[in-house]
Order: sequence, then C-alpha cells, then structure tokens
Amino acid sequence: MTSSDLAQRLPNEREIGQASAAMALLSKSLKPSGVLPLSVRQNDETIEIALEPSIGKMVIELLGHVARGEMVTLVPYGADLTTQKAADLLNVSRPHLTKLLTGGEIPFHKVGSHRRIKAPDLMAYKAGRDARRSDALDRLQALGQEFENP
Repeated sequence: MTSSDLAQRLPNEREIGQASAAMALLSKSLKPSGVLPLSVRQNDETIEIALEPSIGKMVIELLGHVARGEMVTLVPYGADLTTQKAADLLNVSRPHLTKLLTGGEIPFHKVGSHRRIKAPDLMAYKAGRDARRSDALDRLQALGQEFENP
C-alpha cells in the first residue's frame, strides 16, 4: 500500500487503532513550547525529533480524523486542483462543479483545455456555502419554534 491510499479510502480497523494510540501519546507530549522530543527507531538507530506546537497540533488533528475512521485529504494552500479533486472536496459531482465554474461562482483558469481551481478560491466558496447553509438552518429552526409556540 502507498501513503496515498488513505486519501482514496476509509482507514481500516488497524489504522484506526494505531492512529488513536498515536494521537493519545502525542497529545500527552504537546507542550506550549512544542512537542517533547520523539524517538524514532530506524535501522537499529534511534533518531529524536521535536515538533513546533503548530505542527504537533496539525499531526494530532490528522490522527484524530483517522482515529474516527474518516477519509483524509491534505491540500496545500496554493495548490491548483483538478475539477475532480475540487468536486470531491466539496462533496458534489464533477458536472455540478463545472456548472458552478461556468456560472462564475468559483474562479478558475485553464491549463490547456483543462479547468484548474486555486485551493484558496475553492475554500472561500466552501466557507460561504457552509455559512449560507448554517444561516438557512437557523432560520428554519426559528420558524419551527414559532410554529410550535404561536
């Protein structure tokens, strides 16, 4: 198996268990000044590494997702995304994403005949979409309460 396998499938029980154990150990070692030095054995040699707090928190968050059995994809902030990758990140079909692109809702550029989306543009669209959904749910909940208590 390659390291990219986990971006294409849910973690198995063994991976979930390992991630959970690693997350617990790393969480205990996280201090405001960083993660206490970690020992890694490689070819009968012990190597110590220390992580900055921000990196330690990111690794712990990643392990937390795997420990909950979630599929994880890392996207560098400045990355150009294919339409399929962008659709996957929004959890929509590629044809629906294409409609969003051609409708001007998400900026894109072309590389040859292929559309590419900047990760920050996609994340901005996603944040706006999620905020609109949250507002709509809040309004719906308020209407439901008005209906129950006229």
